[in-house]
Amino acid sequence: MTIETKSGSRQTSPTSARGMGLAGVRGLALALLTLPGAVLCFTLTLVSLALIPIGIGIVTTPYVLTGVRAFADARRVLAAQWCGVRIPSAYRPIPKDANPWTRTFGMLRDPATWRDLRWLPVDMTAGFVTALLPAVLLFYPLEGFAVAAGLWRVFTDAGGGTYWYAFVPVTGQASALVAGAVAVGFLFLAHFFTVRLLTVHFRLTGAMLAPSQGELAERVRVLTETRRDAVDTSAAELRRIERDLHDGAQARLVAMGMDLGTIEMLLDKDPEQAKQLLAQARRSSVDALAELRDLVRGIHPPVLAERGLGDAVRALALRLPIATEVEVDLVGRADAPVESAAYFAVSEVLTNAVKHSGADRIWIDLHHTEEMLRISVTDNGKGGAVAGAGSGLAGVERRLGTFDGVLAVSSPAGGPTMVTMEIPCALS
Repeated sequence: MTIETKSGSRQTSPTSARGMGLAGVRGLALALLTLPGAVLCFTLTLVSLALIPIGIGIVTTPYVLTGVRAFADARRVLAAQWCGVRIPSAYRPIPKDANPWTRTFGMLRDPATWRDLRWLPVDMTAGFVTALLPAVLLFYPLEGFAVAAGLWRVFTDAGGGTYWYAFVPVTGQASALVAGAVAVGFLFLAHFFTVRLLTVHFRLTGAMLAPSQGELAERVRVLTETRRDAVDTSAAELRRIERDLHDGAQARLVAMGMDLGTIEMLLDKDPEQAKQLLAQARRSSVDALAELRDLVRGIHPPVLAERGLGDAVRALALRLPIATEVEVDLVGRADAPVESAAYFAVSEVLTNAVKHSGADRIWIDLHHTEEMLRISVTDNGKGGAVAGAGSGLAGVERRLGTFDGVLAVSSPAGGPTMVTMEIPCALS
């Protein structure tokens, strides 16, 4: 008999023979993989962390921790598929193009990394036992039945003494039948507990790997801050638009209206003067239209809405006074808010490069892999860029944070500078 979980996966009923068999085989497979896998991951991690002070660990730690995460994620998949136990994966994204130092300490600052490391010793002890017990309950009765069938004589001759099955000393056929009865008892327990014990294994894993309430509270705090930053940014943008309209296009339109009124009065009295004012009004209308177009482009560039992020960034690069190469590998389009955030983030990074880097060449790379939009902007300038408070990059980081995005900066003295941005998203 099977039952269907809320997630849609089909789980075997704990009272079915098929469910008992699957749980026993799966538990045995887990036990064979759990102990060596956990020991290997834990040992490699300790060695790699110990080598950080001499520099070797800076290079090896990201690879080792990535392997630990893969080991934990594989257990999450099995927990969901085999027992319907959902264990959320809450790793902070790390830009793949970041330098080893940024990757190492970015991963070590992630609370999920330390949850993994606390889980490994538990997995190699209690996890191993809870994975092995379903197999023991299922397969150990087979030995009892073999003893009851008379094979105790073979076992006794091979061992050269009394053969024990569980707590029963087998010295004759009568005690062998007692061992068979004990095996029936084990099989009875297996009928009720084999699947449940496998579920206990995965619930233990979930208790160690799932985010704590404190981390969830911190996550809520971060989301609250990014939402507040987004609201403040939107309010500031609205004020800028109002100011630009008031000081620019509105003023020109008001002046043009006054000129048209004067032209109306001078049309019969001084046609020549009226013609000059008409020419001035025409120029004012052209200037007002240009300012309105610039204002609209600053709100949401038409090329971004019509042709997508790749072409919008190419158009942005064409307006730069520095030679810029753009490489785009996008097979679809992200949601409009994500594209807008990515576009203006790239625009801000390019503005900083033009103003402060002293570079004569810039490279931009946009691609999408593994549900992640990755953008890197590299220049051959003097370096020294930081993403601290007060810099333009801090504003970019806040903009990306609204979408759970991250920003990494590699800018040694003397250059080059690479700014990597990542935004989790899907393309349509």
